[in-house]
Amino acid sequence: MTISTRGAQTPAVLVLEDGRAFRGRAYGAVGETFGEAVFSTGMTGYQETLTDPSYHRQVVVMTAPHVGNTGVNDEDPESGRIWVSGYVVRDPARKPSNWRSQRSLDEELAAQGVVGISGVDTRALTRHLRERGAMRVGIFSGNAIADEGTLLAKVRQAPEMTGADLSAEVATKEAYVVPAIGTKKFTVAAVDLGIKGMTPHRMAERGIEVHVLPATATLEEVYAVQPDGVFFSNGPGDPSTADHPVALMRGALERSTPLFGICFGNQILGRALGFGTYKLKYGHRGINQPVQDRTTGKVEVTAHNHGFAVDAPLDKVSDTEFGRAEVSHVCLNDQVVEGLQLLDRPAFSVQYHPEAAAGPHDAAYLFDRFVSLMEGQRA
Repeated sequence: MTISTRGAQTPAVLVLEDGRAFRGRAYGAVGETFGEAVFSTGMTGYQETLTDPSYHRQVVVMTAPHVGNTGVNDEDPESGRIWVSGYVVRDPARKPSNWRSQRSLDEELAAQGVVGISGVDTRALTRHLRERGAMRVGIFSGNAIADEGTLLAKVRQAPEMTGADLSAEVATKEAYVVPAIGTKKFTVAAVDLGIKGMTPHRMAERGIEVHVLPATATLEEVYAVQPDGVFFSNGPGDPSTADHPVALMRGALERSTPLFGICFGNQILGRALGFGTYKLKYGHRGINQPVQDRTTGKVEVTAHNHGFAVDAPLDKVSDTEFGRAEVSHVCLNDQVVEGLQLLDRPAFSVQYHPEAAAGPHDAAYLFDRFVSLMEGQRA
């Protein structure tokens, strides 16, 4: 990525690896950037989206036409930086209007060196990605613009998401503790594969002291904190490359420690149980995805950010090395597996983001379900 100062009237071009191009204006930093083109259907929550480590090495297209209305503040980020490699919007706010705003989204993107493009027909771009699938893309602005053949060649030289091992790139390098709010009831070891800040906070609200550990943590380091439960977070990349987290989870399953995984953690549990994973055509991203909890029949609106899924049978209970397992949640749009649970051990996972940052709170009960598992194990 190369960057320079921002310029709202600077021309920019977006080039997809299949050769389609969209022209617009620079938004944020000026220069060039590459990543996987994906779209997010959320009408709000752009600051949480930008700072979600799961978006590492992705260029996010916002389907909502007007972005930046509420500006940027220092309270809502989900991590210490913006992780998207590029940002695509149709009609950016000319001036933020919100009492919590401290600066504009354009200013924040420029300050963090994120190359973006505005003035793009994001509806046409989203329809293209739905039909053709997520693919590599480049955004070029200012002096980075050249003839489209040259730009296309650069895009096709960029690395693909399939086979990408990225969790260690976004995870914490040093362990840290998020203390329980109020009376401490449990201790949880949380393996950081790209964790969002709200996730340990949701556990802390329930009296859990959360020890956030690097993605490279060993089983001995996990159990050194004497956990009542083990948690595996969301994160970027291809789960087929995550051999170390899979081995770590298998170690926790062997000890029958209460276990909860979300997003990437769901894919890790799938692999640990012997299921395969596969890349979705264009993935699920946004805060309005309908999921059914098959254990209760309840339908909930949920926040998603994943391009891979678990390949597990929907119509039967599966026998695994760790006992019987079943699909607990399913996406009502396309029947993709959205959750797994073991019937003979205290372990479950979901493919989406119950921490609701940003997003609806329909899935908050999953943290309570984790607490119930730890209470049952202690009893």
